[in-house]
Amino acid sequence: MTPSDEHPEVSGVAGASQDSTLRLEHGDVHVRQDGPRDAPALLLVHGSATSSRSWDALVPPLTMSHHVIRVDLPGHGRSAAPVDGRGYETPEQARTLGTALDRLGVERVVAVGHSSGGYAATALAEQRSDLVAALALISTGPSMNAFIAPETAVLDPARWPPTDEGIRQFASTGFREGYDVPRELVEELRGMTNQAVTAAARAASAYLSQRALPVRLTAVGKPLQVIFGDQDRRWRPSSAADYRAVPGARVDVLTGAGHTPILEEPLRTAALLLAFVALHTT
Repeated sequence: MTPSDEHPEVSGVAGASQDSTLRLEHGDVHVRQDGPRDAPALLLVHGSATSSRSWDALVPPLTMSHHVIRVDLPGHGRSAAPVDGRGYETPEQARTLGTALDRLGVERVVAVGHSSGGYAATALAEQRSDLVAALALISTGPSMNAFIAPETAVLDPARWPPTDEGIRQFASTGFREGYDVPRELVEELRGMTNQAVTAAARAASAYLSQRALPVRLTAVGKPLQVIFGDQDRRWRPSSAADYRAVPGARVDVLTGAGHTPILEEPLRTAALLLAFVALHTT
């Protein structure tokens, strides 16, 4: 990489927040780094129809002891739409993550994925066993038969960009009953293209349909933590137990949390993550 391949938007002081744009194969990718650069690295991977901002509430407690790296997946947040549709596919998302980490000079991470971000994190471990020390999956469905969100909660491509009401209805199952969808997430989804939203969702479903996640994770052989909310309205909460088929997997269920505990219960989620990663970072 030449210096022109990376464009810091905030000056990089050790421990300070830094935004960078990396020029990668499928298009420019936005990266945000927080926390001390010489600390163990955590890679946080967001789900579809959102961005790295979905982790904002969780980052402060993590940066006290870790170098936290967030990447906007192609077509999400501040990353460009991929130059071809393949960039949305889960294996390609994983290659994007791996290349971004290589460009940053990061050699080892604990990869943490929320929702469908867990598929990209798993695919990264499948591709780059040398890079991923351990995996933590938050509200990541183990198989398609665990999906319970109503099919009526969709966005009409003929009416794009969607209205606030339409987005809130679509996103409502992403949180426990009665939780207000954050305004910034509404605005962010409205700024995405319909192609990005639908292509990423279809890619996640295709990846999961090919092979259930516990089977993939058993083959990967990495230490695993799974966190689920017992009020999840997208994936059957009891399906968290499916991950116990993975040897040594740690499964934690957060009472009172829905599909997005990283926003609903950030401190409780961070405490579980920190206890896990302490065992698998140096």
